[in-house]
Amino acid sequence: MRVSIRLFAGLRERARTGNRELELPEGATVAAVWPALELGDEPPGLLYAVNRTYAAADASLAEGDEVAVIPPVSGGDFRLSAEPLSLDVVVSEVARDGAGAIATFTGTVRERSRGRKVIRLEYEAYEGMAEEAMAELAIELKERYELCEIAIHHRIGPVGIGEPSVVIAVSAPHRADALAACKDAIDTLKQTVPLWKKELYEGGGEWVGQGS
Repeated sequence: MRVSIRLFAGLRERARTGNRELELPEGATVAAVWPALELGDEPPGLLYAVNRTYAAADASLAEGDEVAVIPPVSGGDFRLSAEPLSLDVVVSEVARDGAGAIATFTGTVRERSRGRKVIRLEYEAYEGMAEEAMAELAIELKERYELCEIAIHHRIGPVGIGEPSVVIAVSAPHRADALAACKDAIDTLKQTVPLWKKELYEGGGEWVGQGS
């Protein structure tokens, strides 16, 4: 069977192409992809996605599948934290000599929501998958815009009124791409990253769905 392969960053440079076609035996799994690429030893920390969904090594492949081979994201940072977030730290993660602009977004906890006084928020995440989803979001943004790096830090656990719950920084050669990618990052994060928010009020609380 024939499958399409997409390569990124250092893997693309090693292969001298970002796209390959492979012939694999029927019933082959994701684990068969790297040896078939004949690019030497498999780097540690590789991730694989089949048809834009993260897949384990033992996932079965079918004719016409697209397999993305995703190296560990260099630069930037994708982090869940039970400790207070720092905008300075997030900005430092994306600072590059080639950056002409760094756009940031800081989401903070407000004291009123849906007509009720909020005491605090509590965030829960599917840890491991959440960070991978952030890294995948960064890859997608780099395909749409000319960027240097992206960093996303998100709180988990209780977060008090006025405290940052999420901080995003995007560096780019030009401000238009930095600003557009930063907006897309928070909009998409709220829809795709497995994070959930509970609002605590005087006398009760309510889970209000996925996102920040």
